[in-house]
Amino acid sequence: MINIDQIFATNQVGFPLLTLLLLLPAVAALVIALLKDENQMRMTALVSSSVVFLLSLLLPAFFERGTANMQFVEEVKWVPPLGAAYHVGVDGISIFLVTLTTFLMVLLVLFSWKGIESYLKQYLICLLIIETTVVGVFVALDLLLFFLFWEIMLIPMYFLIKVWGGVNRDYASLKFVLYTLAGSVLMLVGFVILYLNYHDYALAQNLSQTYSFSILDLLKAPLSETKQNIVFLLLFFGFAFKVPMFPFHTWLPDAHVEAPTAGSVLLAGVLLKMGTYGFVRFSLPLLPEASANFVPMMTILSVIGIVYGALLALAQDDIKKLIAYSSISHLGFVVLGIFALNRTGIQGGMIQMLNHGISTAGLFLVVGFLYERRHTRAIAEYGGLGKRLPIFAAFYLMISLSSMAFPGTNGFVGELLILVGAAKLDWRLTATAILGVLLGAAYLLWLYQRVMMGEITNPKNEKIPDLDRREIGICVALAVMIFWVGLYPIPFLKVMDGSIDFVTQRVGGTPVIEPAAVAPTPAGLYQFDSLEESPIPSFALATPSPDEPSSARSEEIPAVHPEAPNVH
Repeated sequence: MINIDQIFATNQVGFPLLTLLLLLPAVAALVIALLKDENQMRMTALVSSSVVFLLSLLLPAFFERGTANMQFVEEVKWVPPLGAAYHVGVDGISIFLVTLTTFLMVLLVLFSWKGIESYLKQYLICLLIIETTVVGVFVALDLLLFFLFWEIMLIPMYFLIKVWGGVNRDYASLKFVLYTLAGSVLMLVGFVILYLNYHDYALAQNLSQTYSFSILDLLKAPLSETKQNIVFLLLFFGFAFKVPMFPFHTWLPDAHVEAPTAGSVLLAGVLLKMGTYGFVRFSLPLLPEASANFVPMMTILSVIGIVYGALLALAQDDIKKLIAYSSISHLGFVVLGIFALNRTGIQGGMIQMLNHGISTAGLFLVVGFLYERRHTRAIAEYGGLGKRLPIFAAFYLMISLSSMAFPGTNGFVGELLILVGAAKLDWRLTATAILGVLLGAAYLLWLYQRVMMGEITNPKNEKIPDLDRREIGICVALAVMIFWVGLYPIPFLKVMDGSIDFVTQRVGGTPVIEPAAVAPTPAGLYQFDSLEESPIPSFALATPSPDEPSSARSEEIPAVHPEAPNVH
């Protein structure tokens, strides 16, 4: 039997940390709505996003490693007759997605200090509301709350593309909303089936709480293989549209190209991760047998996406569209790692979500720097910029190497783990995915060569200024993360270990060694550990204290061990 406990925020940090992360951006948006001075609006957005980021660093600082427990938990009844609750918490799966969101928001506010000439108030409000909703998606443990944040996010993102986008912004914004809504409706049907299944289970077990949307409750209720397959497909459409996976990707290039730089960074950095996160958070642990059954479909679609996205990137003459297709390829690697259904692959998929959020967001910021200077994304308009912009050229090269998974950068760690995990499932998957790695290096280096190398042939490029201090600060922040994860990923991987081991065992993956009852250590990202492999921890280690709310519960969850199929 595997247990998951809840560690309440009051016992870890003494205050409702996650609620603050959710409320502060919304409160700042409200304050900005009342301001008239644009400089005050910018400072309010910068201060609030910086405070939220600093608060989010408390998550890895106080995170107890070596456990799959939900931590920093807050739970308040919301709609008791429906079994809905304000139930939030993080574990090793979600923690870095929260910090990634808050980190990128600070960079976006700094980037937007100049260049937004119309409707600045509304623009900053949209950014801050997106921050609240995306963090809400990553911390929600109640399916109804998760769906609420998932849907509200569409509204500010729609306006971000619609109002501040490019020439075809009307088409791109509408397509983005319609595609996402189509998947969301099917996803909601899947959630309702899980919800009703728990009701049947609760009645059969004579439980006092007969309805619940909590994922911790839903994990206890067994679900037949047939129902698992149905629910998996329903959730698949919701998450696959968001990733997006091939062949549901057609909305992404339009959205990226037409969105302002902040919109592209948000899409690539965090919004697309909502889909891959959904697979790891819901599909694998709640539907383990179905996840194993659909491994052939998921891995084949992932490999197609890897190669297809890379080939299309090679054919582009627009920088943003090239990077958009590269995202399809890179996220194919993430899904491939997740559905390798082994510890190495899932670990690689999770760390690659973080890596992609840093590297591809960095590429879009680089494009934004150029666009602010030349107001064109056409590759043919550039050439020879390396001599004119040496600082820009250095940071651009660094981010490109990260995106192509060059050794020593963050991308290398994630892709290596994914390829090893995929090879354990079927070596042919790895062999095909490696083609995507080679194509990725080709289109990124070719893009760099055409934009930065050679002589300046366009007179308009002869007086372009290099990066200013604000822009250098943004690039330095990205550089720190690129080389930290690339050169010393162990602190990040250790934080994820307990939750990844739990998911791996749920889907029948092979643990590294047998579970050992070792106490979690109260340190995370900031503790430097030895490189040796840690044992898979016990999952019943954090017991609520007598002072905790009565809602604290230890969930006994049956281990499910279907055989993960080999793709032959």
